Amino acid sequence: MLFRREEPVALGKRAVAVLRALVERQGVVVSKQALIDAAWPNLVVEDSNLVVQIASLRRVLGEESGGERWIETLPRRGYRFVGPAEIGIGDQGSGEQGIGEQGRISDAPRAAEPPLAADATTLTLPAQPSIAVLPFQNMSGDPEQEHFADGMVEELITALSRFRSLFVIARNSSFTYKGRSVDIKQVGRELGVRYVLEGSVRRSADRVRTTAQLIDALSGAHLWAERFDGALEDVLDLQDRIAARVVGEIEPRLAQVELERGRRKSTANLGAYDYYVRAVANCYPTTKEQSDELLALAYEAIELDPAFASAYGIAAWYHTRRAVNQWTADGAQERASALQLARQAAELGKEDAFALAWAGYVFAFVSRDVERGAALAERAIELNPNLALAWGISGWMALVLGQPEVAIDRTARAMRLSPLDPFMRGWQNSMAIAHFLASRYDEALAWTAQALRSDADFATPWRIAVASHALAGRIEEAKSACARLRQLEPQLRAGNFRDLMGPLRPADLAKWEEGLRIAGLPE
Repeated sequence: MLFRREEPVALGKRAVAVLRALVERQGVVVSKQALIDAAWPNLVVEDSNLVVQIASLRRVLGEESGGERWIETLPRRGYRFVGPAEIGIGDQGSGEQGIGEQGRISDAPRAAEPPLAADATTLTLPAQPSIAVLPFQNMSGDPEQEHFADGMVEELITALSRFRSLFVIARNSSFTYKGRSVDIKQVGRELGVRYVLEGSVRRSADRVRTTAQLIDALSGAHLWAERFDGALEDVLDLQDRIAARVVGEIEPRLAQVELERGRRKSTANLGAYDYYVRAVANCYPTTKEQSDELLALAYEAIELDPAFASAYGIAAWYHTRRAVNQWTADGAQERASALQLARQAAELGKEDAFALAWAGYVFAFVSRDVERGAALAERAIELNPNLALAWGISGWMALVLGQPEVAIDRTARAMRLSPLDPFMRGWQNSMAIAHFLASRYDEALAWTAQALRSDADFATPWRIAVASHALAGRIEEAKSACARLRQLEPQLRAGNFRDLMGPLRPADLAKWEEGLRIAGLPE
């Protein structure tokens, strides 16, 4: 049901179904076919039927200020909802069409609203074969072997990701299902994939047994199940055998050269890899103590394998995070350490997408060497076209280089590859900045609202909301948002804003500063 404040709005069930499909993917392009499937399930209808419903929605939404622009048309791609909205879960079965949710159009970012339930998301299947590898169950009876099982899955995802003919969901999204009993069809819907690989690992003495089963997520049918046995010293070969079996099942036309490409390993030292897996288990620490622990694990991996490029890359990332969040008394030393490690990651990891992506970010953010950072991110995407991390970093680079449209496309790619990523708020924030720089202030506000749903105290989206309201002429809303921003960042001033931001172009920073000043941020 659609509400205008507390009053229900009369809409036909087809229009409501279209609106729901758009709002659930707020800010993201939804294809015409996906909208038709939502409103006319199991029916074949002309595109003109959808056009009629979109026009009906625009007439209703147009009764709100600026509402006629809340549904964007993207030629040859579909439609996108860019207006503000809050989703509230109502009684199941309420409403004519049994949606069980109530949508209210609001006129400001709702920072404290909870995120949408995971099962509310509808993603269109990619054109190429798509797969998610879920965390394997540790059958060893030893909790210490949990990281070994995770490492097996990590390598499988990495090996499959290098195949350009496949669409592979990122590890950060796959691992949100760890320790949960899941419905494979629901996983397929939430991640937008056709296939799901699950299994178990048993490590005993010097032997490893892995079972794996490939499932069609649309039908729930098991395509195959197989057991793989081997010596512990051959575990990397074991991973290759599983990856090759999966690829042979879902995309038998893949060239042998791609199969060989997928077998490249970043390290042959199992001990180093175990420490690395633990280090990347939480790439986005929220406390100094977490960063201390994760950085120590990265250094353990480096000590065991001094040529392990990815370990240098993740260590450089953590040093940068510590400096940015002021989790250290010597920020200059943290930045120097980050740069040194990034140089080693780039030198050692010429064929390691993870190492190059992290190194590229550090070069751009810490030393302001944006061109070098962007080149490394591009190389990472070339090596691994399914690496969400690289696409997200590349999107951020495009922002820095003053290319908001490129940033939107690349960030959207990262979000699709990892729809449940813990860093989703960062990508939503990048989307907001890109639309702000393109002077699409309503779209920028829609994205800030999404970023704030997961963390109402995330300061950067508030900076965007303040300037967007101000430059759009909504001064009262700008002043209200500015008051909240000053609570979160009492040290922030118009005069020191540039020092706290990344290396954006001077003209873009000046525009942002202008919005903050209009809203009343002191000098």
